[in-house]
Amino acid sequence: MKGQPMKRDIAKKMLVLLTGMTLTQLAKAETDVGFRLTSATLPQGKPMPDEQVLDSFGCTGRNQSPELRWMRAPSGTKSFAITVYDPDAPTGSGWWHWVVIDIPAAVSELVPGAGDPGSNLLPAGCRQARTDFGPPGYGGPCPPAGDPPHHYLFTVYALDIDKLDVGEAASPAMIGFVMHRHILAKAVLTVTYGR
Repeated sequence: MKGQPMKRDIAKKMLVLLTGMTLTQLAKAETDVGFRLTSATLPQGKPMPDEQVLDSFGCTGRNQSPELRWMRAPSGTKSFAITVYDPDAPTGSGWWHWVVIDIPAAVSELVPGAGDPGSNLLPAGCRQARTDFGPPGYGGPCPPAGDPPHHYLFTVYALDIDKLDVGEAASPAMIGFVMHRHILAKAVLTVTYGR
């Protein structure tokens, strides 16, 4: 029995050498390996479909939030939050395209178009926070023409709290600050868009 932990440690060290991961990164990867975010609408690592692109600032998309599904949340999850963030936006601080909080633990998907505040397609209890466009709701990508394609990170967070203690006017950064200490796991789906 004493040899088992030692064999496991040796195997981990070999994996670290082969992959270049640190032990901390490896432990984190083991923790989050089951929690996943998928979408029939968004192809991982591929360009964003026109349906999800903004219909303003020179872009002519449909500005529809995508279908999202998540699975295998860790035990102790009491709610979820979803953010869409562009780290490549030329602002010095990126760009927040969508923030949804207080998603009940029993929910595991959002339907297409749920990001439209007038659609009533979000599950009961959810709240959309304001974005860098100003008001709450989904705002699709529209990077500056000629920029290399931007990356759009769709992230679902499993939280150990039912509701986040933030007001209606809270910024995405404030929500991230409050949410940070309640994150049990997160899963990310990345797509790109350029024009």
